[in-house]
This record gives sequence, structure tokens and C-alpha cells, in this order.
Amino acid sequence: MKRIQEVKDLKGKRVLLRSTLNVPIKNGKILNDFRLRSSLQTIKFLKDAEAKVVLVGHIGRGSESLLPVFEYFKNQIPTISFTREVLGEKTTSAIENMNDGDVIMLENLRMNDGEVINSDEFAKELSTLADIYVNDSFSVSHREHASVVGVPKYLESFIGILFQQEIEELSEALKPVSPSLCILGGAKFETKEPLIKKLVNIYDQVFIAGALANDFFKAKGFNIGKSLSSDIDIKELVQNEKIIIPFDVTVLNNTEVFIKRPNEVLDDDNIVDAGPETIRKLKEVVDGSQFILWNGPLGEYEKGFGRHTQVLAKIIADSSAETLVGGGDTNAAIEDLGLEDKFSFISTGGGAMLQFLLDGTLVGIEALRD
Repeated sequence: MKRIQEVKDLKGKRVLLRSTLNVPIKNGKILNDFRLRSSLQTIKFLKDAEAKVVLVGHIGRGSESLLPVFEYFKNQIPTISFTREVLGEKTTSAIENMNDGDVIMLENLRMNDGEVINSDEFAKELSTLADIYVNDSFSVSHREHASVVGVPKYLESFIGILFQQEIEELSEALKPVSPSLCILGGAKFETKEPLIKKLVNIYDQVFIAGALANDFFKAKGFNIGKSLSSDIDIKELVQNEKIIIPFDVTVLNNTEVFIKRPNEVLDDDNIVDAGPETIRKLKEVVDGSQFILWNGPLGEYEKGFGRHTQVLAKIIADSSAETLVGGGDTNAAIEDLGLEDKFSFISTGGGAMLQFLLDGTLVGIEALRD
């Protein structure tokens, strides 16, 4: 892949920059700006090189506006403008009147149906807006969307600075220094099973948490009550001595919360988090590790059961290990605690991070190579 820094003269060139703009917003307020701050380095690099930057990205499922993101960027790049549409007369006119070093931001790409279905026509129309294309959105590059895999067919294409960092750091996570620890939480065991099988051969210990752990409890013959689980056979993984699962769990029964051993869960219980003993024992493993990879919360973070995820974040932040973390709820816990500077690298990707760790590439990477 060609890096954008390799272009000797960007002055006056129209650059279609695909950035990570998808951030949580509530009542028009950005709740976590980590991805936007991370995206700024490539935007400012192009602006300083006096390129004409056409900034594109998405937010939410399609109907949401990027206006709050634009308002945020105005404080970082005072000269940025916003077209409030993706394609149309306003966009065309704004780009035609750009000066060197200007940044113009287009509306949410997903407002056009062609983005998600990877419409070749939509990709071709986007490509007419610029001279070259830069993908700096690692977090969406596991998806075959028009702005990720379609546009590179029509424009000379480069990889952005943030995207380069993601690849370099995650590649290191596939050859960790020993003793090494991998922590995987969240749900959807069927999508993470291949990765778990891969990582148990790479890491010295793998801790399984969240709804993923429920499948291990069930395979051991424990009652998991109303807890989320998958219908897959994991007997091979259950017997693997490298895998650690919670020693105690937090359960919700109607409105009451209890701490129980995994073999004490009742029919009406819902496992919502790990327990305090699990955290104490996990701290011992963390303290003895030189490299830690973490993706996914220990419980239902978005439903208010984030206590032990936050405790774990503090423990890892205080460790001397090299630490690489990612995933929406994981990053949110770190952000809420103000611990971002305590981790070696925080990935902007969740699903993309897991996909890269599994395959060593993404469809967005392959599109740039082609």
C-alpha cells in the first residue's frame, strides 16, 4: 500500500479523505471524541500540505447528521466548511471554489443507499470529487462499502496516517512478548470462536468474559438462567488450560443484584458482569504479564453494569505491561476514567480490530493494494 506521506507535492490536489467520524452522540452532544481526535492527524497533515481536503465519513445507521461532528471540528480547524449533503450542486460548487488548504466536510455517507450496498455508481460519483483517495478509517474497513472498496477502483489510492498506526500496532499484537495475556469480552461467541482458537496458540493465557463466558459455563453443565449464550459446541476450548473464565459473577434477578459462583446461578438469574473475586485473581495475571491485549467489556456495560470493566481498566493502566485495547465499550470505560494516556495503544476499531487479528488484513486494506 502507498502511504500518503510518500506523495511529494499535495498542493492544490483534491483529496477525498475517508475518516472515522462515527462517534456516540446524545441530544446533539458528542459523548466520546477519541475517534475524532485520532482522525485529526491526517486531516491536519493534508491541510498543512495545502491539499484541498474533501472529508467524508458516516455516523450511525444512516439518518443521523454529521453536523455535531462538524461543530466539533470547527474548534480544531476554524476554516472547515460543511455542505449538508453528500452529492449535489452544493457539494460540486463548494469543491470548485476551494482554496489550497481548505477542508470541506460532506454529510453522512450512509444517507445515500449506495454506500452500504457498495453501489459502483455511487463510488464512481464520489471519485469524481477528487484527484486522489486516502483511506484513514480503519474502524470501517472490514465492511465492503462504496467509500471503502469502491472508490479505490477509480482513483489513485493511499493509506492514511492513523490507519498505518493501527496496522503496525495490531500486527505486534500477533507476536506478543511473553508472558502475554489476552482478554476478550462482549457477546456473539459464534463470530469470536475462530479468533479465540487462534489466540490461544499465540498468548500464554486468554481470559474470556462477558456473554462469551456463559457458553463456557453452559458447556461445563452450569445453569446460566436467562443469560445470553450461543448454541455452538466448544468442548475443545473448555478443556484448554490456557483459557480462564470468571470465578464469580454478578447476576440480576428481577431488580435485585447478587454475587454468585458460576455453579450457583438459578433459572431466573441473568449474568450481567464478572464478580470481585474474578477481578482479584485477574489482577495477579495482569501483574505478571508483559503484553496485554484487551477487547470487550466484562459485562453489560451499556446497561449500567460496567463496574468491574472500569476496575479492570484501572488495573491494566497501572501495570508495567505493554497494553493494546479496543472496542466501543472498552474505550468508553477508559475515556470515562480519563486513563487514555496510560495505555500503549488504543484502537479506533471494534469489529475491524477483531477481524484484522483473525485474518491479518481487511477488505479495505486489500482494496488499497489492488
